[in-house]
Amino acid sequence: MVVEHVDFWAVPVTDMERSQRFYGETLGLPQTGDGGFPEYRLGDNGFLYLLSLEAIGSSFQGPHTAGFALRVPDVAEAKAELEAKGVEFSGMMDSGVCHMAFFADPDGNQIVLHRRYAPRD
Repeated sequence: MVVEHVDFWAVPVTDMERSQRFYGETLGLPQTGDGGFPEYRLGDNGFLYLLSLEAIGSSFQGPHTAGFALRVPDVAEAKAELEAKGVEFSGMMDSGVCHMAFFADPDGNQIVLHRRYAPRD
């Protein structure tokens, strides 16, 4: 199998309007589509769309706890920007390879600010 590209990441939400404010206004992600499932551009290689599971005959079973990482130019700077908008972080980490800062959306879906600083082998 050859993977060419990340097309989208689906995020389950319980309150679509609240989630649209968080992803669009708080995180500042550009919205690229709606069609019942608002879609946001993630950098240059993918998209995130908000999924109301009830709209497809299912139900919210809990947040994504493994999360997804958003590459940013400077983790500390991006963290400070989001904290000024009221986002609470659960921690930061320097793995020896990358910097990370951990937070969640209003439904508890985990998100990581990430920047690798060590060269890849």
